Amino acid sequence: MLSVMMWRGVRRFGGLFDCAGTSGASYGPSEGLRPPQDDIVFGDDVGLCGDLPWSRQAIRGWLIVLSLIAATLQIGRAQDNPTNNSWTVHNQQSDPSGALNPTRSHTTHSEMNGRIIDKTVVESLGPDGRYVPYSEIERESVRVNDTTVRSVERSYGRDTDDRRTLTQETREESRSFADGARKVTRTISNPDGNGALQVVQRAEIDSKVASPGVRDTKTTLFSADGKGGLGATMQIEERERKTDATTVEFTKSTSLADGAGHWAVTERREGTTRQDAGGTTKEERVLRPDADGKMAVVERTLSKEAAGGSGTTETYSANVPGQAGNEGLRLVRRESTTQRTGAGVERRTTRQVEQSTPGDPGAGVQLTQEAIDIVKTVANGATRQRSTIVTTDANGHANAVWVDMGNSDKPAAVKGDQAAAPQPARKSQ
Repeated sequence: MLSVMMWRGVRRFGGLFDCAGTSGASYGPSEGLRPPQDDIVFGDDVGLCGDLPWSRQAIRGWLIVLSLIAATLQIGRAQDNPTNNSWTVHNQQSDPSGALNPTRSHTTHSEMNGRIIDKTVVESLGPDGRYVPYSEIERESVRVNDTTVRSVERSYGRDTDDRRTLTQETREESRSFADGARKVTRTISNPDGNGALQVVQRAEIDSKVASPGVRDTKTTLFSADGKGGLGATMQIEERERKTDATTVEFTKSTSLADGAGHWAVTERREGTTRQDAGGTTKEERVLRPDADGKMAVVERTLSKEAAGGSGTTETYSANVPGQAGNEGLRLVRRESTTQRTGAGVERRTTRQVEQSTPGDPGAGVQLTQEAIDIVKTVANGATRQRSTIVTTDANGHANAVWVDMGNSDKPAAVKGDQAAAPQPARKSQ
């Protein structure tokens, strides 16, 4: 479901720029300790984490990310279950205020003999009232053998002459080993002035079982060094330790290169995840260097999720608007999720976000955003879906800022399995 993907972090995009509640032991103890799915992020990551302002531009950014997340999840699941399967998804997106152009998207999915192909085409409403091509994303994944999967993803836009133009290409190779180790290499390439692809970022992920119940993962990001090559710019070191049948302890340290051959730790996350029949509880602390260079706790997150999907996440931070940074941790954000199933054919998921008010930290958290997602099962097990994002203004008035309606012929499909469409630019005045 769209709202599910918006409010729940996905580890595919959690590695370098984790939002609250997305880092650490994302895999419940019942699943055992496994290698990270894809613990790295490429491209423009600024603005995807922290307190989301949920302006229309912020929603645009999230929808672009969702279109990538959804397809990645599809590829991963299909590679694990290489059966013949195909389906289509149609969606129509609109802004009730009329500030953004309506869009519509069409996604096709096919898989056969270990090869998976996904294609999403997005069209926006043109000035003449007709829909015109806006963007395309094509993904292909091939299982080479029992241990190796290769994938390529290409993104296309439109040039000034309305011609289809390649804007980015991402390639990945994932290898697994008998001892539980896993190595992933991923590159992202952009076209230069002559249209030739140039590698601008590379990630190397090395995950291994250090001892029974302990997994270590090291991620190194290489970026352009200004000399025509790539240099190591960021490292992430993670450890997940299963302490008993229900508990996993985790640590995650992020370091940046200082340009002189040294690494400086800029953030450390640590905590525990507990999972039992009643659900999952996760506690996490975030530490960053203080004015003296010592690691200090700047944020704490407590998440509780029931087995049925409902739950609450509370974030406490030392960075409170309108408050000095030495007054300790205060509640700055609360996310609540409620899931209900009615008549056996409809599922409603409601997610609310409460945030502290800038300039008035003593007022506590106030409702600022709500996402409502309704999925109905129709004939032959196909689904129809409607997702609405609602924001609350300073006067407490609710305003719908984005509506997404769609249908899928995939049996028992849910919105989280589909590709959401990116938004076009704001209408010109």
